[in-house]
Amino acid sequence: MGFFTDTSVCIGCKACEVACKEWNHVPEDGLDFTAWSYDNTKGLSADTWRHVAFIEQRKPLAGQITGVEVGKAAEGLRWLMSSDVCKHCTEAACLDVCPTGSLFRTEFGTVVVQEDICNGCGYCVPACPYGVIDQRHGDGRVWKCTLCYDRLQAGAEPACAKTCPTDSIQFGPLDELRERADARVTELRRQGVDEARLYGREPSDGVGGDGAFFLLLDEPEVYGLPPDPVVTTRDLPAMWMRCAVAVASVAVAVGGVFALGGRK
Repeated sequence: MGFFTDTSVCIGCKACEVACKEWNHVPEDGLDFTAWSYDNTKGLSADTWRHVAFIEQRKPLAGQITGVEVGKAAEGLRWLMSSDVCKHCTEAACLDVCPTGSLFRTEFGTVVVQEDICNGCGYCVPACPYGVIDQRHGDGRVWKCTLCYDRLQAGAEPACAKTCPTDSIQFGPLDELRERADARVTELRRQGVDEARLYGREPSDGVGGDGAFFLLLDEPEVYGLPPDPVVTTRDLPAMWMRCAVAVASVAVAVGGVFALGGRK
């Protein structure tokens, strides 16, 4: 199970942010003026599990000219709005490095933090290729989107998807969502929106596919997303193997020295 977020129909209402906080009892934040358009939270954090980004661009969408004043040259103007969230990676580095088992994969394929087991070591924070996981100030433990695990267990959809008025956030089986996303991209390109693309849709990418993927209208970097995320623990097996070979070589060499010394 997972999310498909269609940013082309996001209206920036932030209903998902509010619903997430209300259902999961996430502390308030984002009350300071940031001067980042209408974005008052800046990014995902321990106190922001859903983040609605506002990107203002002097660029037309599908050749449309908007915001033209009389007597001035025509120019494009658009807002890109996107509700970001934990990607619930198929190959999740945070799971690999957690020493307490606080992070676990649920029966729905999502990744959840058990706050009563988290010891605040913070190993998972740099391990996340998306920079999603964060430690709460004054608490030390890590917090992130659980994809409303308690709601899923009760047969309900996540609070953010339930409250989204435009169906920008869609929840369901990933295979069905991927088919729906492919059809949506095809439709947008037929309408002349050539910039439409899917991010995190492919199960063969650097994290084995995202449990939360997106339809974007520009490059991932524009939305603050890494262009080519890779699971940060992918080289660990090879590194440990090299370490084992090095230790074995040293042990053989030391054994040889002692053997020669014994003969003398």
